Amino acid sequence: MAHGALEVADIFRTHGPAWRNAQRSHLSLGQLKVMSAVEQCRSAALGGHVLRCEGCGQEQIAYNSCRNRHCPKCQASAAKRWLDARQADLLPVDYYHVVFTLPAPISAFAYCNKAVIYALLFDVAAETLLTIAADPKHLGASIGATLVLHTWGSSLTHHPHVHGVVPGGGLSPDGERWIACRPGFFLPVRVLSRLFRRRFLEELEDLHRAGRLRFFGEHAALADAQAFTEWLAPLRRCEWVVYAKRPFAGPEAVLAYLSRYTHRVAISNSRLICLDERGVTFRWKDYRAKGHTRLKTMTLGPDEFMRRFLLHVLPTGFHRIRHYGLLANGARTANLALARQLLQVRTVPQPEDDSSGVPATFSCPHCGHPMVVLANFTRGAPIVAQQARPP
Repeated sequence: MAHGALEVADIFRTHGPAWRNAQRSHLSLGQLKVMSAVEQCRSAALGGHVLRCEGCGQEQIAYNSCRNRHCPKCQASAAKRWLDARQADLLPVDYYHVVFTLPAPISAFAYCNKAVIYALLFDVAAETLLTIAADPKHLGASIGATLVLHTWGSSLTHHPHVHGVVPGGGLSPDGERWIACRPGFFLPVRVLSRLFRRRFLEELEDLHRAGRLRFFGEHAALADAQAFTEWLAPLRRCEWVVYAKRPFAGPEAVLAYLSRYTHRVAISNSRLICLDERGVTFRWKDYRAKGHTRLKTMTLGPDEFMRRFLLHVLPTGFHRIRHYGLLANGARTANLALARQLLQVRTVPQPEDDSSGVPATFSCPHCGHPMVVLANFTRGAPIVAQQARPP
């Protein structure tokens, strides 16, 4: 297959049927749905419409997208819609990027407890940020945070972590002042790491006592309370990775970052190199290496590639983007209005709801003129040729 043309969908279409049949007892309904959606995305199987350019008269067929949140081809438009809604939330302050990562032993059994462990990761990371920020020894303010869950490493292994985008400051306890953090410094990483470790392990023990964790295979013995306590002991002493990056270079950089991270999937089609007799070859980044040696290629058998891709299918209904503190959905509008008032900036007007029902305009790839919809066709329906008309 030509360089640059390979898609995850091609791998699923070529090798998926046989692999699904061999793994039928090991694949969840959610994973099967993702495979089906990715395979059919932007193909005649999902229907579409026939377009004609009003300028040059060119006609083209546009197939419908699957809109599955795990599909590499459907995330750009979803990210744009989400970012348009977030424009009004930005404040004229420094923003910081914080990452909370689970240790490998917990990540290993988190796969069989996705909904519980991922939700705990979200909540404890947010609690850690809000607690340390509220401490007068550090910031002494109520802050807000947007957290985004990623479950993969660059080589598609299971590596749950959350990326946090946090304004560099917050409201004073009495709500009368905006308290900014020190320039270039948000909160101490070591303090965040220690509290995150302690609170996560406390909550994990509570989940075990409540019988909400499941253990299989090599972890089956951890169902015993004493064995689980002994297994946790080394995790209380090792360092947990909490990473804080330098502040973003202005609100535009925040939006650029969010556009890359909020709707990312385990691997993009642009990272795929080829599919041949050796398997699937793709680019990955080795973060343990330095400089240009980080960029490497990896070849996996098609079965292993599909297995790793499907490791990252989220539980049905699970929200991978969450807002906390000042940015929590219930009070975000009021909190941001107060913050802008204290920062003495103009309130950003909310965009009006466009309920006109006018369909989006398609642009001609040849001349840029608008394209009109000539006909729609449903799933699996034959495409009827349109009678040619002059432009």
